Amino acid sequence: MDQPLNLDEAFERFDEHWEPRVVCRVNDYDVRIAKVAGDHAWHAHDDTDEFFLCLAGRLTIELRDRTVVLDPGDVFTVPRGAEHFPRAAEGTRILMLEPRGTATTGDRHDDIAHLRTTHGLDLDQ
Repeated sequence: MDQPLNLDEAFERFDEHWEPRVVCRVNDYDVRIAKVAGDHAWHAHDDTDEFFLCLAGRLTIELRDRTVVLDPGDVFTVPRGAEHFPRAAEGTRILMLEPRGTATTGDRHDDIAHLRTTHGLDLDQ
């Protein structure tokens, strides 16, 4: 990317929930944004941490030993291998930092029939 990208404008380019879009790359990492609402699924990423920044709304991340609540401006990193279950209020928007190609449903997961697994969609996809 050789031009600035406004995140508010980027969010207007898609409607799907839990299908992160890549807005830029930093070395071998995707910077992804997503609209999220309702429940995701219990899952884990065996080989990578997962960074979350809540931009709008409220993101709740259940871990096996505690629950973390993110409001706008809050950040949290789920450690590699940690099982977690994200859920969000309607209107929640998040930014994530993950290695390029990381599956949105992790390496291990519970029922994901209600989700589409992606590996970082292009913004206009």
